[in-house]
Amino acid sequence: MASKRFIEETFPVREVSEQSAKEKNIRHGHISTLHIWWARRPLASSRATNYAALIPAPKTEKEKNEQRNFIIEFSKWENSLNEQMIQKAREEILKANGGKPPRVLDPFGGGGAIPLEALRLGCETYSNDYNPVAVLIQKCTLEYPQKYGKPVKRKVKEEYLGQIIEVEKEVNPLLEDVKKWGQWVLVEAKKEISRFYPQDSDGSIPVGYIWARTIPCQNPACGAEIPLMRQFWLAKKNKKKVALYPYVEGKRVQFKVVGTGYEEMPKGFKPEKGTVSRAVATCPVCGSTIDANTTRKLFQEGKAGQRMVAVVTTKEGETGKRYRLATEKDTAVFFEAEEYLQKKREKLLNEWGMDPVPDEPIPPKNSHRAVGSQLPLYDFEVWGDLFNSRQKLALITFVEKVRQVYSRLLDEGVDEDYARAVVSYISFIVDKLSSWNSVLCPWLAYKEDNHWIFSRQALPMLWDYGERNPFIGEIVSVRTIRNVLPRVSFLKQYTFITNSSATQLPYPDNYFDAVFTDPPYYDNVPYSYLSDFFYVWLKRTLGDVHPELFSTPLTPKKQEIVAYSNGPGGWEDGKKFFEEMLKKSFQEIYRVLKPDGIAVIVYAHKSTEGWETLINSLLDSGLIVTAAWPLNTEMQVRLNAKETASLASSIYLVARKMQRQPAGIYNQVKEELKNYLQAKLEHLWQEGIGGADFFIAAIGSAIEVFGKYEKVMDYEGNVIRADRLLADVREMATDYAVRQILHNGFASGISDLTRFYVLWRWNYGEAKVPFDEARKLAAGCSIDLSQLWNRGFIKKEKEFIRVLGPQDRQPEELKDSAELIDVLHLALILWARGDRTSMLKVLTDTGYGRNDIFYRVAQAVSESLSKESTEKKWLDGFLTGKERIREETKIGIKEGRLFK
Repeated sequence: MASKRFIEETFPVREVSEQSAKEKNIRHGHISTLHIWWARRPLASSRATNYAALIPAPKTEKEKNEQRNFIIEFSKWENSLNEQMIQKAREEILKANGGKPPRVLDPFGGGGAIPLEALRLGCETYSNDYNPVAVLIQKCTLEYPQKYGKPVKRKVKEEYLGQIIEVEKEVNPLLEDVKKWGQWVLVEAKKEISRFYPQDSDGSIPVGYIWARTIPCQNPACGAEIPLMRQFWLAKKNKKKVALYPYVEGKRVQFKVVGTGYEEMPKGFKPEKGTVSRAVATCPVCGSTIDANTTRKLFQEGKAGQRMVAVVTTKEGETGKRYRLATEKDTAVFFEAEEYLQKKREKLLNEWGMDPVPDEPIPPKNSHRAVGSQLPLYDFEVWGDLFNSRQKLALITFVEKVRQVYSRLLDEGVDEDYARAVVSYISFIVDKLSSWNSVLCPWLAYKEDNHWIFSRQALPMLWDYGERNPFIGEIVSVRTIRNVLPRVSFLKQYTFITNSSATQLPYPDNYFDAVFTDPPYYDNVPYSYLSDFFYVWLKRTLGDVHPELFSTPLTPKKQEIVAYSNGPGGWEDGKKFFEEMLKKSFQEIYRVLKPDGIAVIVYAHKSTEGWETLINSLLDSGLIVTAAWPLNTEMQVRLNAKETASLASSIYLVARKMQRQPAGIYNQVKEELKNYLQAKLEHLWQEGIGGADFFIAAIGSAIEVFGKYEKVMDYEGNVIRADRLLADVREMATDYAVRQILHNGFASGISDLTRFYVLWRWNYGEAKVPFDEARKLAAGCSIDLSQLWNRGFIKKEKEFIRVLGPQDRQPEELKDSAELIDVLHLALILWARGDRTSMLKVLTDTGYGRNDIFYRVAQAVSESLSKESTEKKWLDGFLTGKERIREETKIGIKEGRLFK
């Protein structure tokens, strides 16, 4: 049997989690700034887990503490280039591997975080991905810097005492050439199209343009053009508030700029209230409304347009941005750009043999979870529709210049592979420009800047948008490349990168010492559809440079391991496909892993359904889980954190290629699971794991027991699958969590419904949760959710369940209930109203006024809620006077009215 590794015995979960979450705020020099890739693992957790999986388990307590402390320090961002620590880590790994660098694979390489850290640790590293955009990002992170980024001495020109002199300096040749040719692209593009972003007569420079889409009012007596705007703010900062004020002149909506430094903002004007919300538009001229279906129909019939509303400018010698209304001249310049686009488009079409503006289709509206699924409803058909005419012109001009760089490098006699590396980085300029200069880029008043397109892992419809001047700021600069390249060039070896399906890896059996990977999460991220946004531009920029990556119309999807499906079978078939493909990929990991090898598999899906799929795939692959560690890899503030439940932790599952035990009897395995989980849950609790992450971590731990057997069967001979296992794990974790939440007090003394309420608040706060997830939590508390929704505090909203707080309920519905939560809610409502007499009567009559568990529940719920929560504020106020309430309800106790 293979010797145990450190990660199989212990791991500093809390400290590495802290570093991983912090890393999300680091931008300068981080590989994530080179090019976006979705759901990329933090470098901190990747480095720490890779290292802990490659060194032996500690023999003594002293050795354990020393290695834990080293892992904690090494996981810090500031130590990622610490030569002494890197050398120490490499030496420890070599010692554990017989003096030879371990051969490591990531079959789902993605953005390259995991293989980068294996490379840092001195491993012979291999990485693979099915998606060509991911492969290109990996080449620019894990191959080209290490091949061509070694420092060399070069003669460079510098200014000294007012004179330009030539000095010999040690430089990164790859970085210098990327900077040189990136600047060349910018200068050449500027020469050609900067005239379409002209300065104002006073020397002010336009940095951006605010656009609104338009539709005609459907009132026959009106017919005005409605500018569709979410809101009218231009600047919304503490000391600067500027807005567009709409007013009606005849039958046309006009604007003026009002606010700080302009005409005073009219009284009663609310800039946050626009003309459209959720596709329902209101005409500012006649006041009539247009329903969402009609709005969409107008777009589909070609009756929608767009209007340039305002221009954002800056002026040399002055700070801050200024705003003015768009003029006829601004519109005329835009139309000139449109005319030039047509001529240039025809020219490049003849030269390239393809439309320079992407004409590939965006995902159809019936694609489950597919990016841009709303867009076809508004007549967006191809990827080129995501840009206005001037944006298209800018993009195809930059593409043309980047293509010319490759030809020029070859003409200069530069090695073909090196030329390919230089131009690959410069192509990222086009990708960055496309993602920051599209009709789906919103203007953010609090930043006074337009935002990039991927604020979410989707492309939703946008009514008004900001267009950038591409020559202002650093959008088309190589600054991020300049910051990242030195941080990855110091590595001596490079990664071997392949482009294939993880279900058919191009490696022999028993080839790798370790597999570290982060497979797709069920239906979390539609990678292929998202990356098509970049693929269509990269195909035009690099199609001749990387023909092996950019030969297909869009990114390949046939073997992509995802649970959404565009096929006739729909969602159910998609789920089966995902499970089958994930199983095959795990079987491939099993095949290429050496008999004594180790695998670390990261998973982070918040739904139990996603976990059932993962567990079944693991069980069928032959891999046996030997440890599971939850690491918090997300920032504390996340999109929709208040509205929908989100998962903070990723689970790092450690697996081995080991001989399994024969079939186990479920009753016996369940008892073994119960004993094992008791100790494991205690450890997780001490590490500070809470909420939904606690249950997910419990699942990871349960697989350690369940996966040891060839199969697990009940007494009737039925094979037990993941759904049954998860139900039992949730029940065990629920019992443990309730005891801990109530501070080990009277967990068995509360009703199932109260248990559910307490766990919900601890698990999800005030968020709404998909019905199936809520149902499984309820089942863990022995209640049937379908019998209870829309009765009491459980509310069903479409496919979601929400648990109501006291502020959402009426006293009339609560007055006859003896359920603890109902009594608590009624008491809180009366407390908030200042009706102390009625509150005391309720608590006396029910007997809860002197009941310790009642106050423990109230305290537990309070501790589970955010500071902004109304329910928490009421609870905290109520609990402040709990001792006095106890005394004042004594009389009721003496009279024998204690609740039975």
